[in-house]
Amino acid sequence: MLVANARMYSVEPATAEAWRVVLTWVADRAAVPMEIIDHSGPLDALWRRDDLGCTFMCGYPLATWDEAQGARPVPLAAPLPRSSDAQPRYRTCIVVEARSPFGTLDELQGRRFAYTTPHSQSGYQAPRRLFAGRAMREGRCFERVVGPLVTPRRVVDAVLAGDADAGPLDSYWLDLLSRHEPATARGLRVLATTPWTPMPPLVCSASVAPLARERIVRALLDAASASGLVEALDVLALDGFARADADTYAVLAAEASRVDALGYPNLQ
Repeated sequence: MLVANARMYSVEPATAEAWRVVLTWVADRAAVPMEIIDHSGPLDALWRRDDLGCTFMCGYPLATWDEAQGARPVPLAAPLPRSSDAQPRYRTCIVVEARSPFGTLDELQGRRFAYTTPHSQSGYQAPRRLFAGRAMREGRCFERVVGPLVTPRRVVDAVLAGDADAGPLDSYWLDLLSRHEPATARGLRVLATTPWTPMPPLVCSASVAPLARERIVRALLDAASASGLVEALDVLALDGFARADADTYAVLAAEASRVDALGYPNLQ
């Protein structure tokens, strides 16, 4: 029995249930037994399990995986969010409290910036790249960085509570928040966005047999035309999935290395 999990994009109960419906359908269609599990601990512990059947994984840790600590998970497919023109891509939105006076990124100089965790592309690496030039000119960008907050939800909470002046949100995660918690989303304002990068993929463990792996991929690709998933995909604002491969995510490691070379290894 393999396991499946969509915690990364289970923004609230409706999206969590829609992912359960989609992943259950995929397991049945692929004829690969999978248990839909909850996972409240660190996501890197989930990704290191050897029984992953279909689980979301951030692209940055996938691209920088240390094979000495176990085989790297295998990308299966990536979502096609409607807000990204149905392409497997997303970006980071830098958000502030809706009524705050900030109008440009330069106005965040010397302020408090929230982050999720350094191994997150959207929650750390993309903002690090965005602010690198400013940090090089000024010596540092922020009075203080607030974190690790681990999840996008806690970044939202920190900005709305005034514990941080700004923070990063995965654009697809923000899409889902806006759709299902509009009152919360209205409390935020997008100040800037980063360039598009490859969408986090669904992955399986390297130990999953190639035939079973391909059946799971085919099921994900077939999801867009499944009559039984129309409602769930609408809840998730998705047009379906596209096949993913590890080489696609190498750009994230290369971008991080370029920012390292500038002398800005950490948000500060």
